[in-house]
Amino acid sequence: MPTPKIVLITGASQGIGRACATAFLEAGHHVILAARGRDALETVAQHAPERAMVHPCDVANPDQVAALFAAIDDRFGRLDVVFNNAGIGMPATEIADISWEDWRRVASVNLDGAFLVARGAFAMMRAQQPKGGRIINNGSISAHAPRVGSVPYTTTKTAITGLTRSLSLDGRKHDIACGQIDIGNAASDMTDTISKGVPQADGSMRAEPVMDVTLVADAVLHMADLPLEANVQFMTIMATKMPYIGRG
Repeated sequence: MPTPKIVLITGASQGIGRACATAFLEAGHHVILAARGRDALETVAQHAPERAMVHPCDVANPDQVAALFAAIDDRFGRLDVVFNNAGIGMPATEIADISWEDWRRVASVNLDGAFLVARGAFAMMRAQQPKGGRIINNGSISAHAPRVGSVPYTTTKTAITGLTRSLSLDGRKHDIACGQIDIGNAASDMTDTISKGVPQADGSMRAEPVMDVTLVADAVLHMADLPLEANVQFMTIMATKMPYIGRG
C-alpha cells in the first residue's frame, strides 16, 4: 500500500468529488473534505471518520479559502495532493440570454475558486518540508468540444487548461506537479439529465451514454499515487460511446 497522503478535495459533497473522496478514504489516505454543505460532507466522512476532516468552504470566497488552508496546516502541517474539483454549470442558454449574474456565478466557482485553491495549495507545498506536492485540476472535455449554449462553463473550463500549464511550469523548481483530468459523461446525481436527453449541435435532444463515476475516482487516485518525478499531465476519461469525437 502506498504511504498515506494528506489530500484536499473540493466539491467533495456530491458527484465526482464525493466519489473521489470515498475512494481516497478507502485507500487509506487522510482527506480534507471541502464544500459548502456540512451535512453532506459529514455523510462522506463516515467512510473513514478517523481520517476525514470536514471543512465547509465556499471556494469563491478568498477569506474562506484562506481559513481552509490555515486549518489544514494546523491539523496536518503539510498537504500532499489537491483535487481542485469544485465546479458548477447552468442550463443550456445562448450567450445573448445569459445574465451577468449567471455568468459571474459560474465564473466565480469554476475559475476564481480554482485559482484560489491552487494558489493556497501552491503556497503551502512550496513552504513545507520536504517541499512539493501535486495539484490535479478538474477540466472538461467541453473545453475541447463544447456543447451548445455553454459559454460560461466552456470558457471557464478552457481557462483551467491554462491554469494547469502555468502551474506545471511554475511548480518545477518546487517539486510541485500539476495535471488535469477531463471527464465526459460520468454518471452521478449531478449529471442524470445526460442519460435522459441533452441538446445536440444539430438541434435535437438525445440521451447520451454514461460511465460509472467510480472509474473517474480510480483515475484520479492513479494520478495522485504517482511519485513526484512522474506526472499525468492531461488525462481524458469518458463514456466510450458518448458524442465527443465527432461532436458537431
